[in-house]
Order: sequence, then C-alpha cells, then structure tokens
Amino acid sequence: MALVEGCKHELEITIPAADVEQETAKVAEQFRGRVHLKGFRAGKAPMSLIRKNYDGDIRQKVLENLVPKAIDERVAAEQLRAISRPDVTDVHFHDGKDVHFKASFEVFPQLDITNYNGVEVVYKEPEVTDEDVNKRIEEIRDTKATYANEDARPLAAGDYAVVSLESLSGTDEGIKADEVQVLIGGPETLPGFTENLTGASPGDDKEFDVVYPADYGRETLAGKTVRFKVGVKGLRRKELPELNDEFAQDLGDFRTLDEVKEAVRKSIQAQRLGDAQREAKDKIVEKLVDTNDFPVPEVFIDRQIQNRVEQRLRALQAEGVDPKSFNLDWTKVKAAQKDAAAREVKASMILGKVAETESIVATNEEVDRELDRIARQEKQTVAAMRRKLTENGELGRIASHIQTEKTLNYLFEHATKTAE
Repeated sequence: MALVEGCKHELEITIPAADVEQETAKVAEQFRGRVHLKGFRAGKAPMSLIRKNYDGDIRQKVLENLVPKAIDERVAAEQLRAISRPDVTDVHFHDGKDVHFKASFEVFPQLDITNYNGVEVVYKEPEVTDEDVNKRIEEIRDTKATYANEDARPLAAGDYAVVSLESLSGTDEGIKADEVQVLIGGPETLPGFTENLTGASPGDDKEFDVVYPADYGRETLAGKTVRFKVGVKGLRRKELPELNDEFAQDLGDFRTLDEVKEAVRKSIQAQRLGDAQREAKDKIVEKLVDTNDFPVPEVFIDRQIQNRVEQRLRALQAEGVDPKSFNLDWTKVKAAQKDAAAREVKASMILGKVAETESIVATNEEVDRELDRIARQEKQTVAAMRRKLTENGELGRIASHIQTEKTLNYLFEHATKTAE
C-alpha cells in the first residue's frame, strides 16, 4: 500500500494467471451459449472461434469480474476503510500471464482526538429582566390588536392606511393586492410608501417609485426600483386590549396576568439558554477543528459542497426563483466553497470520533420519541411515518442527528466555561 496524498492510497494488485485463465474459460463458455456464428447452432461453435471472434469482449468481461473482487480482497486484507470508488489504471493483461493493475481510492483517515474534554469556552448563563418580559407581553398584546375605521382625513405618521396597489414596472413578478394595511412611518414600511402616502386622503390615487434596499429580505426585489399605482381606500385606528386578567384568560390556560408573565419569563429563558449553549457548542467545535490536524477526504468535501449548493437552490426556489436559471460552474463553486465545506466535514468527523470513543449513541427510545413527534406534526400514524422515513433514508439521519446533539451536549458539559 502506498500513501499518495492526504487520504489517497494506491494499491498495486496482481491476479494470478491460473485465476485469469479459469475465469476466461468460464466467460468464453457463457459467450458460446448465447452468440450465433454462421454455420453453427447456438452453443455448438468451436471454442477457438468463440475466442477469436469475441476476444476483446471476453477479456473485458474477465476484467469486470476479477478486478473488483481482487480490490475488495486486498482492501479487506489490509484493513482499509475505503470511502471512494477505485480508479483502476495501468492494466497489464497478456495471455497466459498474471494480470497487473493499480487501484487508487480514498480511505477514511486515522483519527486521534484526545483533547476534547475541558475545552475552554466563554459562556455565561443568560438573564431575563422584567423589561424583557414586558416587551414580549407588548408583542403578544400587539398581535391581539383590532383596527377600527376612522373618518376620512389626510394621512399622517402613525396612521394605518388601507390601500390597493399594483406594480407597473421595475420587477418581472407582478405585485398586486386589493387591500393592504400600511403603517405610515412604521419601521418596516419602506420610505417610498411613507413619503408618497403622507398627506393623501381616502379616495386618492397615486403613482410613485419605491426603492428596495440591497439587503431586502425578498431577493427578487432587493436593490430594485419598482413603480406602483396605489389607491388609498381608508384609514384605521389601532386599538390594543387592556393588560389585565381577562387578557390573560383569552391567551389560553391562564387565570391571571402574573401567570402569563411567568410563562413568558420561562419561555425567554429557555430560548436564550438554548441560543447561548448553541453558540458555546459551536465555539467548542471550532476549537477542535483548529487544534486537530488530519487529512479530509476529497469525496466528503465534494459531497458537502453539493449539499450546500442544493440547500441554497432549494431556498431560492422557495422564494420563487427557478434553479434552472443558474448556469453553475462547478469548478468555480468548488473553489469558492472548498475551505468552508472542508471545515464542516472535519467537524463532523471529530464529532463522530468523540461519539465512538465515549460510546454515545441514539437509543431506540430516543428515535421513537422523535418519530412520534414528527408523526403528530404531520398528522400521520407512527407506523406510516416510520415506513415513509425508512424508505427515503430519513430514519437513519434522525438517529445520526440525535447522536450529534448528544455528543455536542457531552462536549458542553465537559468544557471549561470562563467569563469574558
């Protein structure tokens, strides 16, 4: 075995002449049974003619039968973890002699990860203040607001205008709505709407341009200037419910406003705790990636780049962009994303090694709980969901995800937390 570079290995393999001749005789007999030579019935032509007329095809079939088997036997004998399809070169095949060839492929690298306990990471338990709780209560209160019609008058900052709008130019996708509520001067209202609707009254029709910022959330509109036809249809006043026990009871299984506040406090605390721990876990993994040097298989990197590209294309498709409109240059894509993809693969390999060393696995009970949750979410029976996820390969990925999360929890629990 020869280490070529990184995870790439090359084997020089020999197949004994006796094995080659035996396989050749068997393949030639198979050819004789199914081919037709002029003047002979199927299966009755002399073997010498069969070999003469189909020599190239027979030799190719012999190699197809013997080479993979020889590679598998050699890989098993040397206890290699081959992870890519072998590339066979330098084949020497001569009558009556041994067959010689080279097989190149990638193997899983030898990992020696010993520095994963006690990784130093900045971490502080998150706090929740009364101000945080009150702000969230106000957000909930805002979702329960009602809007009452007001008498016609010129629009001013803080007014809720009811408008119809239609895009006239500037975008390929037609934008049209019969009734949209716009908060004049609101933080999420584009300046173009606020500037052109201020002073307008119900019954007015206007045409004006709206400039979408370059970082606008909807990529099909980001950076564009769109001309709209807008009709002002009415004016509304926002009315918020009073913060009292009745408000609390309307929200669900609560008796008092204090109970709502306590539930909100716990919700914020759980969210912030999850975010803080996730950030700390990410930092731990980043440190392990930086401090453990080993080669990363190219086949894994290519697969990760493909996954990243496919995720991005799916996201664009969800936004209404046709993925077929992208003429991707795979060479450029790979060059641009290789470093990030390599780090992601390396992180995954490290987590896998830690899980193996610490015997961290996803139990059947944990997989069943997740399966039950998904089934309830999808409104299907557990049996039907298990069958579906098994068929599409998702059940294995669920178990892998659970194992990864348990490994991250282990690393966080055994980390050395320090203050900033």
